[in-house]
Amino acid sequence: MTAPTPPSLDCPTKTPNRPHAAPPPVDTAAVGEPTGAARKGVRTACSSDLHVDDGRRPVAWLHIVAPRGAVPTATSRCVCGRDRSAVGRPRVLALIDDHAAHRDACPLRNSQEGRAAA
Repeated sequence: MTAPTPPSLDCPTKTPNRPHAAPPPVDTAAVGEPTGAARKGVRTACSSDLHVDDGRRPVAWLHIVAPRGAVPTATSRCVCGRDRSAVGRPRVLALIDDHAAHRDACPLRNSQEGRAAA
């Protein structure tokens, strides 16, 4: 049995017998400053005045999670050692009120020395 002959390919474009050299670049590389918006001096976020310490520190956190259609949960934590949590809408609402009351009673937020002198 003989091998079938491949179909002939009719191509209207003639292909060169040897490769052509790439055309030379139109513009040569410039040396010096780039042109455009980067040269205009945009202010960056590396400025020293963005992270000014004003002395305030977080003391108490109230974290509430209430996804739609699910049971809400909440956690109230304080640096003084207070750590409470609640599950369910009525208990979460009560914990929110308790957290607000703790802000006034926390010994770390309110110094007792000034109150005794007054």
